[in-house]
Amino acid sequence: MLKSLISRVGLAAVTSISLISCGDKEGSSTTATENPQSSGDVSSEAVLVISAIPDEKITDQKPKFDKVAAYLSSKLGVKAEFQFSKDYSDAIQKFKNGEAHLVWFGGLSGVQARMAVPGAEAIAQGVEDPKYKSYFIAHKDVAIEPGDEFPEAIKDLNFTFGSTGSTSGRLMPSYFILKNTGKLPGDWFTKGENFQASGGHVATANSVADGTFQVGALSYKAYDKEVATNEKVKNNTKIIWTTPYYADYNWTIHPDAKAAFGDSFFAKAQDALVAAQEGDGVLEAINRSGIVPARNEEFDGIKDVAVKVGLIEE
Repeated sequence: MLKSLISRVGLAAVTSISLISCGDKEGSSTTATENPQSSGDVSSEAVLVISAIPDEKITDQKPKFDKVAAYLSSKLGVKAEFQFSKDYSDAIQKFKNGEAHLVWFGGLSGVQARMAVPGAEAIAQGVEDPKYKSYFIAHKDVAIEPGDEFPEAIKDLNFTFGSTGSTSGRLMPSYFILKNTGKLPGDWFTKGENFQASGGHVATANSVADGTFQVGALSYKAYDKEVATNEKVKNNTKIIWTTPYYADYNWTIHPDAKAAFGDSFFAKAQDALVAAQEGDGVLEAINRSGIVPARNEEFDGIKDVAVKVGLIEE
C-alpha cells in the first residue's frame, strides 16, 4: 500500500492526490501552480518520515534516530518522525512505497531504492563513506595472522557474512572474494556461505567472538565500535584482512518530499544534514565524524559490483 508523504498534506493544500490501496500511485504529481509549497504554505499535517537500515543493534535504533527526526524538525521547520525498519528489505520497501521519505541506506540498499523510485536522490553521506572498507575478522584461536594479502586459508573455515543486503557485510566482501579467487563465495568456501538473520555487523562480530563462526566479514566502523565497547569482541577476535576502499552509506530522499515541501526541499535537507555537529544526534545515530554532500553517480560502482556478483539485474 502506497502511503506517500503527499497523502498527509491537507485537502486544502493538495486537490489532485488520491490514495490507492494495495497498488501504485496514479496521478499524484502536482504542477508548480498546484503545489502550495511553491508559495511557502506548508500544511501542518505534512510529515517527513525517516527510516534506516538496521545494521547494528536493533534496540538502539529508535532512541538514536528520534534525535535525528528532532534535529531535522528544528532545522527544516517541518514535522519529522522516525519509523523503524525491521531489516534491509523492509527499509527499501518502505521507501519504494512512499512510506519513508528520507532513509539512511547502505551503498547497495541505496542503489536498490533509487532504482525502484525514479527521482530519488542520494543527498548526503558520512565523511568516511567515500572511502569505506570492510574487515575480515577471525576468532583469536584461528591460526591465520593479519596480513596485506587476501587470506586464502579461510576457504576451509566456517565463514559468516552479515545481512544479505549489506554492502560492507556482504556485497563488497563477496566482490573481493571473487576478485581474488575467481569464484563467488558460495562456490569457493568448502563449508558454504552463511548470513546473520538479524543484528547485522554486531551479530557478525559476536558470532565470531563466541566461536559460532571462525571467520566473518563486516563494516570496519561497526567492528571498531564493538572493540571499544564490547569486551567479548575485543578479547576474542582479530582483524586478518582489510579490503580496499569503496563508496558506501548515504542519506537518500524520496521525490514525494518535493511535492509536499517544495522544489527546494532536497537542497534544504542536504544543507541541514551537512550542518550537523557533534551533540545534535545525527552523527551519533550514524556513527560518523561529519556529513558531506552526495550524488547518485558516486554509487554507480556499487551497482556495477552488485550486477557482477548477481545481487541485482540492470
